[in-house]
Amino acid sequence: MAGHSHSANIKHRKNAVDGKRAKIFSKLARKLISAVRQGGDDLDTNLKLKYAVEKAKAANMPKDNIERAIKKGAGDKSGDAFEELVYEGYAPGGVALLICCLTDNRNRTAPDVKYTLEHNGGNLGSTGSVAFMFKFRSIFVVEMGERDEDQMMEVGLEAGADDVLVEDDVATIEGSPNDFLAIKAALEEAGVAMLSAEMGYLPETTSEVEDKEIAKGILKLIDTLEDNEDVQNVYANYVMPDAWLEELS
Repeated sequence: MAGHSHSANIKHRKNAVDGKRAKIFSKLARKLISAVRQGGDDLDTNLKLKYAVEKAKAANMPKDNIERAIKKGAGDKSGDAFEELVYEGYAPGGVALLICCLTDNRNRTAPDVKYTLEHNGGNLGSTGSVAFMFKFRSIFVVEMGERDEDQMMEVGLEAGADDVLVEDDVATIEGSPNDFLAIKAALEEAGVAMLSAEMGYLPETTSEVEDKEIAKGILKLIDTLEDNEDVQNVYANYVMPDAWLEELS
């Protein structure tokens, strides 16, 4: 999940994410299986699989789990095909949402997403209604460690990133989606500790949330969406006080 302050979201939601680790690993396994079924199990020739493996590693998914998912995808070509879908919608307060799904049955996923939105103060939008508010990027949320802002900026830019945003003891490093693997490798070489690494969406325009009850509704809706096995990621364009994120997450 990502709001305006990507690193703040990652930091304050980390405990909640840890509590859902089994479900996260299940979603990552689905991504791996889908990538193998589409392009085979060779990391050198299947870039989608390579991206999926790198994301799984960044989430600390055990090596055995990764290998098991790849073998399952390679050995079960008769299984239902997965398709990637992106739904657009709104959370309470008019906050824009991009809901990225990986599903074997869109006739199940679409009504589930619509129901969750409408029963949590949001609504489903039409195609193109909010997508223009986001940009697709390589996104790395990292721990500052002993580095100061200038040092982290230097590390990020030397790794090939376009921008580095420092917030307290974490930083968001972003770059071109085409440079994901190169940037990740360079950051690892520099000894940077990663909290997350993905190709995903960052908001270009934001919606400021000034009411705490609305903030609570937004976070509850996103949590409910993310509990859906078909939903891989939810991206939002809200801005709210970090204190609220910490209290309500």
